[in-house]
Amino acid sequence: MWKVLSNKKMLDFSKLGEDFFSQVETQPLKNPFLIHTNQSLQTELGLQMSNDDLLDIASGNKPFQQIKPIASIYAGHQFGYFVPQLGDGRSCLIGQTQGQELSLKGAGKTPYSRSGDGRAVLRSSIREYLCSIAMQGLGIATTQALTLVGSQSEVYREQIETGAIVLRTAPSHIRFGNFELFASRGQVKQVKLLADFVIEHYYPQCSGKNRYADFLLEVVKRTAIMIANWQAQGFSHGVMNTDNMSILGLTLDYGPFGFLETYNPQLICNHSDHEGRYSFDQQPSIGLWNLARLADSLSSLIDAKQAKSVLAHYQPHLVTNYSQIMRQKFGLLEKHDEDNVLITEFFEVLYRHKKDYSNSLRKLSDLENFSADGDFSKWLERYNKRISEEKNHDRIAMMNRINPSVILRNYLAEKAIRSAEDDKDYTEIGVLFKLLSKPFDAHSKFESYRIDTPNWAGNLSVSCSS
Repeated sequence: MWKVLSNKKMLDFSKLGEDFFSQVETQPLKNPFLIHTNQSLQTELGLQMSNDDLLDIASGNKPFQQIKPIASIYAGHQFGYFVPQLGDGRSCLIGQTQGQELSLKGAGKTPYSRSGDGRAVLRSSIREYLCSIAMQGLGIATTQALTLVGSQSEVYREQIETGAIVLRTAPSHIRFGNFELFASRGQVKQVKLLADFVIEHYYPQCSGKNRYADFLLEVVKRTAIMIANWQAQGFSHGVMNTDNMSILGLTLDYGPFGFLETYNPQLICNHSDHEGRYSFDQQPSIGLWNLARLADSLSSLIDAKQAKSVLAHYQPHLVTNYSQIMRQKFGLLEKHDEDNVLITEFFEVLYRHKKDYSNSLRKLSDLENFSADGDFSKWLERYNKRISEEKNHDRIAMMNRINPSVILRNYLAEKAIRSAEDDKDYTEIGVLFKLLSKPFDAHSKFESYRIDTPNWAGNLSVSCSS
């Protein structure tokens, strides 16, 4: 038997009423099996159960505490164009525990699946599972993944693949698009109900007469912090539609994501993004654009002047947080006027010489062994002079606490996927999970995971297909 500590019998979100969701039935996979479990997260959630019982829940075979699963309805702007109705087409909420919602991704059709089958394939599920722990390890706000479940179910995409399910957790999976749906329909009562619900459960500090403007401001700040972290650690989401934007400032929905490997600020990691709308360097501006769409959807609660004033906080908040992280990454404690120029020139040199983003920053902590020539050597001379101007005896340790030695490179994920799909060997998933959960450790015994991306693997493309 299994035991769950401190949980509720009813989803908080379901208390909003059926305007906000539909009840659904999970559709079990054929011969499901546990591939990997995030055991530390399992402990945090108080889920004390056998692997068999966990598999029953994580595969959708049995309900969690007899709770009826629900799929949320929402709208959203996709690549800049408004889609009036979307929704959880392949995921459903199955329960909550310790203040965390439990969501199955790939558990079958819902009323919002449209022409889809509601399934997720093993390939994309491995990527989501690994990126969830990678982002958590990097200290970036994110949904988490508790389990990765495989199966013998056939799923039809460009070719026949196998179905899988990821059990995701987050305090809430509410998106900007949840508000956009009701605002677009003129359902101001539902907009207010949803705003009041989010404030009560997640932003209780917003309790005054300007609580809706204060709520928007908190979302603006959290989103700015999240994207500042994305930019600093070289993460590219790939599909920043408003229905993929968390109301809690969490990184949500891992699809065609990527990390900067060879430094390229114009990186487009989604091969469906033909115009580069969601390229790496556009993420800060898209974040503001998406927040403006959220503000539009709250227009029945916040007047236009207030909303404009709140949105004006985004850019300075993002820049302040980004600058703070980058100063740590370069080992700089004191603020000097020329620091921004020094950092910008470093990235220009990386771009010209096609150097690796993360590894180059990591190596800066070991200047004695940092080999460079030409303009890179000249930059290092200026950097050496700059760090000599302050007595930071903790510089190396400080830099190694913020510059990862291991990131989720596309070819490493692909290696794990190939082993899983072709050989039914899931060892590589476990190895990557362990390394990515502590990305700032040296991992000296895992040199092959730390090296720059090989030339043959530099142009792997990722699609939205999942």
